[in-house]
Amino acid sequence: MKRFLFTSIIIVVLINIIPESSKAAGGPPLPPGGGGGPPCGSPWGCVPIDGGIGFLLAAGIAYGGKKAYKTFKEDK
Repeated sequence: MKRFLFTSIIIVVLINIIPESSKAAGGPPLPPGGGGGPPCGSPWGCVPIDGGIGFLLAAGIAYGGKKAYKTFKEDK
């Protein structure tokens, strides 16, 4: 009898917890009125990538120059 009572309590608790946890994991509700998409039409929004590419190229040139200088210095 104790085993049946314990099992039934566990089942009732799980039946009540599972729907509540799925509601919590659903995320925030959408804003009313449809919201619309990003202002630029891109799925990522208006992200300027030209400055980031410039820094990446500058870092690559500096790293390549350092490696070339090190190799040149070791060959002497």
